Amino acid sequence: MRTGEKIRAFYDAMLAAWGPQGWWPAETPFEVVVGAILTQNTNWKNVERAIANLKGEGLLSAEALARAAPERLAEVIRPAGYYRVKARRLRNFIDMLMRDFGGSLDALFALPAAALRERVLEVSGIGPETADSIVLYAAARPVFVVDAYTARILYRHGLVDADATYEDIQSLMQDNLPDDPAMFQEYHALLVEAGKRHCRKAAPLCSGCPLERFLERGQPAAE
Repeated sequence: MRTGEKIRAFYDAMLAAWGPQGWWPAETPFEVVVGAILTQNTNWKNVERAIANLKGEGLLSAEALARAAPERLAEVIRPAGYYRVKARRLRNFIDMLMRDFGGSLDALFALPAAALRERVLEVSGIGPETADSIVLYAAARPVFVVDAYTARILYRHGLVDADATYEDIQSLMQDNLPDDPAMFQEYHALLVEAGKRHCRKAAPLCSGCPLERFLERGQPAAE
């Protein structure tokens, strides 16, 4: 099976096995942005608690976050971990949004996709995975989010090398899939599910995985 065929078949197999994942769990695009920044180096349950705190304190808006004292913001998002660092990153994003776009996500998201991605990446503390999560899930633009699960699964199936960069993996996925943000969202979520259930870091549990039938001789590749 060719690379492109296998990438598309992965999606069909996981979707048939597990169904739609319902990502990103948020009520508004702004909540997606906040969640994307807070989820760095923590699990989603912790992010949910931090977002619930923000809602409870009336801080889940650009204007409210811009007015909040840094110390207060850090305490409110404490459940997300690294809370002082994440408070600074969140404020960096809000400062850019208020300064350059009048606090309007719609104005920011009106930029062409490439320019939008670059503008978000210019915010101190925001890297490619976080930026692409914002662009894909909040702005609904077709950019594929690459995370550790994606890299691990593709490597173990021989589709990328161990030293493949974020950009290498992103290009591979985007070049072999329809330019469809809804599909990119679902595919990313399904890969996360596969990583959590089966393609674990220490020891893959291939039995029962919907991607097991695509393994070839010598796979999964050794770490």
